[in-house]
Amino acid sequence: MTKIAFVGTGFVADYYMTTLANHPELILGGVWDRDGERLQRFQTFYDLRAYSGLDEVLTDPEIAIIVNLTTPESHYGINRAALDAGKHVYCEKPLAMSTDEAEALVELAEAAKLTLCAAPANALSAAHEHFAALLAGGRIGRPRLAYAEMEDGPVFQANWQSWKSRSGTPWPGLHEFEVGCTLEHAGYALSWLIALFGPVAHLAAFSALTFPDKVPEMQDIRMAPDFSVGCLTFESGMVARLTCGLAAPRDRSLTVVGDGGTMVARDLWDDRSPVHVASNADGRSFLHKVANRLEHKLGRTLPLRLTAGRTVAYAGSGAAKTLPAYPSRIDFARGIARQAAAINGGKMPFFSGRIALHLTELALALSRGEPDYRPRTSFDFQASWR
Repeated sequence: MTKIAFVGTGFVADYYMTTLANHPELILGGVWDRDGERLQRFQTFYDLRAYSGLDEVLTDPEIAIIVNLTTPESHYGINRAALDAGKHVYCEKPLAMSTDEAEALVELAEAAKLTLCAAPANALSAAHEHFAALLAGGRIGRPRLAYAEMEDGPVFQANWQSWKSRSGTPWPGLHEFEVGCTLEHAGYALSWLIALFGPVAHLAAFSALTFPDKVPEMQDIRMAPDFSVGCLTFESGMVARLTCGLAAPRDRSLTVVGDGGTMVARDLWDDRSPVHVASNADGRSFLHKVANRLEHKLGRTLPLRLTAGRTVAYAGSGAAKTLPAYPSRIDFARGIARQAAAINGGKMPFFSGRIALHLTELALALSRGEPDYRPRTSFDFQASWR
């Protein structure tokens, strides 16, 4: 058993509470938030212990891992305080708001022989394991090119002011618009990409604020970029394009093109996303052939979008688990569970240390729209598909 504590009880904390049930080896010792009203609401809803302050959390000798669920601007300070207190840390993305700060945290953790892990946990999903196994099995030959999409749709046009978590916390839409879609969402695709293809050697990115008037009554609020695109060249030779946005229609897919075909994960936010494989030898699927013939007959494009290839079934039905409602079908607490298992086994979890730093550095460079960026960090990696 590993005892953990939450620092931050905002909107995302409910996702962690929902999925904590999947990991009975984790015991939540208590929670704390600087907003007393929010803390009381969360603590009452889940019947939890509420700490009186951050110092009480950090000095609790039973707590092994501090789970940092605060706003991105607070990540560095909370992470540093936890590491200074001798605690392992699991942090929501990003580790810090600058690469220098994130690197300082990793060096501090290394010196203290502590683990510093970064969300998101969707690359620890059954979908990722399924996708990676098919890739390693040579289903599409050597992968050459990937297209990753992190488009969340025009949420600012929705009635987002009414959205609330299970415990009743409003969705922090305004703050998300200020932080930007890239820092909020790029990690969901980057975590898959670096787990599959290793460290990135070069990034060419562009970002822009395309809808500056998301909240017309608050024109004085400084909005962050709501669109970014990056072309990534991996040390393994793989090439990928990643887009993030808050305006284009929702699309959270990953397409990988190889020598022998194409593989698609339809939704990176789905723990058991459908995975499609299209082999060059098989040609187009029956549905694609029918649609193509019909389009030629009608003389126009049909209003539908078919995913290339055939769905490849998962091995076994999979263990039943509790996940948040659509669209966030991610086991958020799995990252903490993997960290705890690694600590107890004397190992280093994958999304920790230099790998967590690499992921953070890439997300920050994407958000800034760096046109010619070479990451300062890297890590040892052996591709299973080679």
